[in-house]
Amino acid sequence: MTGLLGALLPAVPLVAGLLGLLLPPAPRRDGATGGDRARTAAVTLGVAGAAGALALAVALLLTVDGPTETSATWVDFGGLAVTLGVRLDGAAALVAVAVTAVALAVQVYSIGYLRRGPHDDVDVDHRYPPYAAQISLFTGAMLLVVVAGDLIMLLVGWEVMGLCSYLLIAHDRRLAGAPAAAMKAFLVTRVGDVGFLLGIALLGVSTGSFRIADVLAHDHSGATLTAAGLLLLAGVAGKSAQFPLHTWLPDAMAGPTPISALIHAATMVAAGVYAVARLYPLFTAAPVTLTVLGVLGAITLLLGALAATAQDDIKRVLAWSTVSQLGYMTGALAVGSPSAALFHLLTHAAFKALLFLAAGAVIHAVGTTLMSEMGGLRRSMPVTFWCTVVGLGALAGVPPLAGFWSKDGVLTVAESAALEGTGPAPSWVGWIVWIAGLVGVAITAWYAGRLLLRAFFGTPRLPLVQPHDPPAVLRWPVLLLAVPAALLGLAGFVGAFADRLRFPTVPVAGSEDGLVHLGPGVLLPLAFLLLGAALVTLGWRRDKAADPAGALGPLRPVFARAFRLDDVQRTLVVRPVRALARAARTSDEVVVDGAVEGSGRAASGLGAGLAVLHRAALPRAAAGVLAGALLIGLAAALIGGIQ
Repeated sequence: MTGLLGALLPAVPLVAGLLGLLLPPAPRRDGATGGDRARTAAVTLGVAGAAGALALAVALLLTVDGPTETSATWVDFGGLAVTLGVRLDGAAALVAVAVTAVALAVQVYSIGYLRRGPHDDVDVDHRYPPYAAQISLFTGAMLLVVVAGDLIMLLVGWEVMGLCSYLLIAHDRRLAGAPAAAMKAFLVTRVGDVGFLLGIALLGVSTGSFRIADVLAHDHSGATLTAAGLLLLAGVAGKSAQFPLHTWLPDAMAGPTPISALIHAATMVAAGVYAVARLYPLFTAAPVTLTVLGVLGAITLLLGALAATAQDDIKRVLAWSTVSQLGYMTGALAVGSPSAALFHLLTHAAFKALLFLAAGAVIHAVGTTLMSEMGGLRRSMPVTFWCTVVGLGALAGVPPLAGFWSKDGVLTVAESAALEGTGPAPSWVGWIVWIAGLVGVAITAWYAGRLLLRAFFGTPRLPLVQPHDPPAVLRWPVLLLAVPAALLGLAGFVGAFADRLRFPTVPVAGSEDGLVHLGPGVLLPLAFLLLGAALVTLGWRRDKAADPAGALGPLRPVFARAFRLDDVQRTLVVRPVRALARAARTSDEVVVDGAVEGSGRAASGLGAGLAVLHRAALPRAAAGVLAGALLIGLAAALIGGIQ
């Protein structure tokens, strides 16, 4: 029964997505009834697929009892088999519930968010069916990653997500920057995916199988395992936006806001973290991989938090916040606790999806993403305001909201790894993750407080706009997501919940001793939280109309440009690749095409010359034949006369 549920889980949204793509295109004409019918069919398929997947995920969570696996050989390459099957445990079921819950919220929210109003384009109904279908495909691909029992199956889901993210970010190609942002996301993640593919190939060849169970049970050599682990981390850095492959994620804000909630909450960016947790014994057997992961996680944590402090676009603040929170998750993996990483993944899925959908309600009401043009929205949008307070409080780690408990779990295991050396990586990795995490708490509190003050307090900066809370179809997904954002952290007190996030096969002493820690480890995060909140509040009280980011002084443009890492990548990678492409094109046109076209021209010239000679020789040949005939005739006459 469990295996059937696991197999159906990704199949339901994938089938809904494929059926959605087969829907006939809606007419583009304003007022055409065909658009309404196509939209209704797309809404039905999208919502039904997500709701069915959520029901299956909940059923799986209630029935799964310990790790189970089912598989059947799909294709065999001379003894190297690829299998179709699922690998299920409590952690997979919990992540599946989070993915499907967010997907259902996004499908319902999109019904109201992507609706043609009096000033909207008439094309929105035409674009909606493929949009809803792509969300379903995206959801199914992530669920395939979650339940896959074979690395090739996992890779298929991994790559389908990359394709869907490209299509969804560029949903409305007429928007400035959307096609370029989609292409950037696709190419940057592909850079990492090359390493991910090579890592899977290396593991499969060395093991003789791509089944995850076989790969984990195989006795790999140290060099092979280290190489494979580092190659896999390249893909993780791309999908989960870790330094230096993080630059695509803030630009992905060009897509619709519901897509930002989907990509940045429980799906694509979580895939890398989940993949490391799923294959964690491989990484603990090659500690250098976790050392690299810890360093990258600490850099990403601080870089994302600092970049979020200076953004004016509300969606980019949340995007850089996602980058930072992913650094907490990879940091927890590096210091030896996949449980703490997945616990923060679950709480982050709830409060970040809540924040993006609440931001979408604000954008829908005021018509801008810039906080400098907002202000004073708490009175006109009270429901959105209080949901945003819950989301930002959970993000910052305010007790007893969800983010407090999961973030404290990460910091506690990092502290233990630093002070007691309990992690699989060297203790100095624990130190940098712990210190970066504590500093990140203060910075997160600062930019979360700034967002709340700029958007919802002060005086309205767009006096002609009359904002109001969104309609029910937008409001209810936000309200429902506020519940886990507030309460999910308390689930860490429930033994059954904690047990489902444990990884009993991971031989890391002292790293899996629980999720909730009430003790001295709580005090330092609280102190840094209060410090960040106090700094932003004091700065705002001095001048309520001013942007607290003004206190950053000359650092503000540096943080706003995220330390100009995009410029660095453009200089070191993009420009040389473009120059190489131009050189290759020139070489192809001049050398290859020139040789082919030159040989053709030479053959044509030779033929033309022969034709000229042939035409010139014809009269002479005819005269010669005639003269020869006359001579022969004369000779014959003379001979006859003589005789």
